[in-house]
Amino acid sequence: MSRFNARKGALLLGAGLSVLSFATAALAQEASSTALDEIVVTAERRSENLQKVPVSVAVVGGDQLRAVTADGGDILALSGKVPSFYAESTTGRIFPRFYIRGLGNIDFYLGASQPVSIIQDDVVLEHVVLKSNPVFDVKQVEVLRGPQGSLFGRNTTAGIVKFDTNRPTQTLEGRASASYGTYGTTTFDGGIGGPIVADKLAFRVSALYQHRDDYVDNTFAGTSADGTVTPKKNAMGGFDEKDVRIQLLATPTEQLTVLASAHARNYEGTSTLFLRGALKKGSNSSSAPRDSVAFDEADNNPQAYDTQGASLNIAYDFGPVTLTSISAYETTSGYSRGDTDGGAAANFGGIGFGQSMGQVRDLDQLTQEIRLASNGDDRLKWQVGALYFDSRDTTDFFQRAYFIKTNPNNWVELHNLNTSWAVFGQVSYKLTDALTVTGGLRDTYDAKKTVLAKTANTAANVSTYTGRRYVRLSDEQVSWDLSANYEVNPDLNLYARVAKGFRGPTIQGRSAVFNSDFTTANSETILSWEAGFKSTLLDNTLRLNASAFTYEVKDIQLNGNDSNGNGVLFNADKAKAYGLEADAEWRPVANLTLTAGVSLLHSEIDDKRVYAQVCALNGVVVCTVKNPTIKVGANTFAQIDGQPLPNAPKYNFSFTGRYDVPVGADGKLFVATDWNVQGYTNFVLYKTDEFYSKGNFEGGLKLGYEGGNGAYEVALFGRNITNEKNLKGVIENYMAAVYNEPRIVGISVSAKLK
Repeated sequence: MSRFNARKGALLLGAGLSVLSFATAALAQEASSTALDEIVVTAERRSENLQKVPVSVAVVGGDQLRAVTADGGDILALSGKVPSFYAESTTGRIFPRFYIRGLGNIDFYLGASQPVSIIQDDVVLEHVVLKSNPVFDVKQVEVLRGPQGSLFGRNTTAGIVKFDTNRPTQTLEGRASASYGTYGTTTFDGGIGGPIVADKLAFRVSALYQHRDDYVDNTFAGTSADGTVTPKKNAMGGFDEKDVRIQLLATPTEQLTVLASAHARNYEGTSTLFLRGALKKGSNSSSAPRDSVAFDEADNNPQAYDTQGASLNIAYDFGPVTLTSISAYETTSGYSRGDTDGGAAANFGGIGFGQSMGQVRDLDQLTQEIRLASNGDDRLKWQVGALYFDSRDTTDFFQRAYFIKTNPNNWVELHNLNTSWAVFGQVSYKLTDALTVTGGLRDTYDAKKTVLAKTANTAANVSTYTGRRYVRLSDEQVSWDLSANYEVNPDLNLYARVAKGFRGPTIQGRSAVFNSDFTTANSETILSWEAGFKSTLLDNTLRLNASAFTYEVKDIQLNGNDSNGNGVLFNADKAKAYGLEADAEWRPVANLTLTAGVSLLHSEIDDKRVYAQVCALNGVVVCTVKNPTIKVGANTFAQIDGQPLPNAPKYNFSFTGRYDVPVGADGKLFVATDWNVQGYTNFVLYKTDEFYSKGNFEGGLKLGYEGGNGAYEVALFGRNITNEKNLKGVIENYMAAVYNEPRIVGISVSAKLK
């Protein structure tokens, strides 16, 4: 693991001083305009100026996102780019896990529930595989922090990540970006569209292609029990991502708008590589290489998924009000297989063979939303609506004996059903020219059902499972929020918000593959308070927004491990947190733009009765546990009262800078850089000397030329330019490490047609 030492501090300081030196030089140049552009968001389902919305919102533009994914990065590239937002995965590119203000879910179960919702083009994506849908030809990303139950998707206790793609236009428009770099990393992200029938029908076609060569060697030279080809050079680490989206926009009358969209994804790649023994007891340092492993099983960790979806967004403007209907369908199927012990058991005294595969045989998600909203800019604005959500899947889990052909029955089949409905409304009233009060209300019913359709039987096909084969949980609760925004002057707004949200009950069925009963967790609720300001300063050259927050989650859903390393769901009494987040954008001169973001967080679990099983292999505790422990049979459990929430960084700091040097009448050379520093982050529920990160950082750099007044760009880029080997996750019982992506350097080109 990389520690934030003096050398790394000097690198960051040097980067900052370099950009500031550009600023000093630029002050001598004549600036044509330094005013910041207005940012328009739809955080309240209306197009509004970011500075007027009484919600903590962070915005990432499409060009910004594409710049940080030129290395083939996926949705995880957003992690740390905005305050209070973190993302990670221990299941490759098909299972991202998101955290806002420290709230998330570390469960790797394919049916896991997450407190962060993903909304793409007004459609909620709830299943963990659907949340990995690539984001391409994007217009803007909005991160809404805090409970967001009143208006979007389903209930969410942590927040929402909202992606809006470029839509069809009545003028011919297009954009494309492509790159090539280390390990054969190749990307293309583009879209083009325009009118089919003038003022009546328009289209847009968008596509994404990402590829990386396999670059990780499998050095295991022994005998593989399942026939995995070893040793093998360039055995894994690569991927192929192919995606397409087609949109048709019909405006048969001035009042009626119909947007039809369809998309498809084909993905093949490598699941997360666990590096067994990379962490030594008593130490947080890891020296294991990134480009070689010694896996004896699991066919070099393949994974693949195919996803398709379609939506129909119909809006009719009646004048005073607009009625909107959003219908959507998503389906996916695929698998992910991995060497779960992260090494070769033969290299560890013959202890701890492990591999598994999760497979979504079929998943179907259907959503229907209807919303009626007032129009105009009157003192009173309102909207009401209803949502129906239905998700059902058949999911299989396979264990080692199936693959080594000693037990063809060593797998389970689960049928999962999640249905939910909600009615919601929001009213906003301008009490005075300066003071606006907004209130929202939502009644939600959420039901989950899991059926064990096939048990993990013995080799003789005899079932030894004694647990439940059918579990159904449901709950209905009311969520609400109340906020006030006070305009001190056109350049300064103060706001305060209080919100209650809830996350429905959850079922963990994967444990049946170990002949263990299902585990469940009841609903959790959150009460969140925040207050902040949004300001534009220095003649609109500096945008500075900040908020302070505190929340309490009652009956918080947590995930630990059992003796098989399998996820176990449970509720703790509560968790509390408080913190601060701020972001700024400054254009001191016309050719220089600086941004910075910071988040500070203190979180803790509050329940003296709850214990979590610690790192153990064959009954032996393999890590250094700092909490009080108890023994239950052969297992050791640690008290987690007072511990921070897992994957909740104590602080996060991000910085970007771009300086342009005009060349000729319509061109400019530029240098751009971005950096992120992450504070102490615990990966598990208990405290150890091993399972955390502290001072992780990454930097990016881009040097290029932009011509034709922004019509095209050619650049050299580097991601993770210092090649930091940051610890991003662990497998406790195998002392295994999960690393971040390696350094990628290359060339990129982009063009726009307007």
